[in-house]
Amino acid sequence: MSWEFIRQYLPLYEQAAWLTLRLGLMGIALAVGIGLACAAVQYERVPVLRRIVGAYIELSRNTPLLIQLFFIYYGLPKLGIRTDAAACGVAGLAFLGGSYMAETFRSGLEAVDTVQTESALSLGMTRMQAMRYVILPQAASVSVPAFMANVIFLLKETSVFSAVSLMDLMFTAKDLIGLYSKTTESLFLLVVFYLIILLPVSLLGSLLERRLRYAGFGA
Repeated sequence: MSWEFIRQYLPLYEQAAWLTLRLGLMGIALAVGIGLACAAVQYERVPVLRRIVGAYIELSRNTPLLIQLFFIYYGLPKLGIRTDAAACGVAGLAFLGGSYMAETFRSGLEAVDTVQTESALSLGMTRMQAMRYVILPQAASVSVPAFMANVIFLLKETSVFSAVSLMDLMFTAKDLIGLYSKTTESLFLLVVFYLIILLPVSLLGSLLERRLRYAGFGA
């Protein structure tokens, strides 16, 4: 183990980690928005849109992110839609993550007993008010474990961004291995930085899950 090599290239990994985290969080934020919209369509059983959403979820979940990135990065320019590598990575992560988030939110919504909705409506609430004040808070607490698991999964999936020439953590590690044959040191730094990114997210998810459970939700 060459500690001098690690010290020399540590700043390069720091830059790559910030890029990985920034693009990952942007993709996850878009995935949450897509997931909420798709879950609402499925929960409300909107006739035509429900089939479109179902087709999207099946397509997204049953194709690898790498293939999706290749289609966005190399395929869309053939249709006249040009994008850069960073936008491609965010779009790919949002496309993949949206389907997983949609299923997470849908399962949370369907876990809420229908009597909750009926009680809210009987009290004079509108459908939107019942969704906002009664259904969503309970569904959110039920969805927390799966939601945090999806966040961690999507952050790990950023490792394929290197396929479209993004200088993320994986690209940096592979580049240094190819240039200097320092496999052990490069992979050591790769593991360390992924732990730095993912471990706090995992701990935050566990803390949030316990707090919600102790508050009386998600039992």
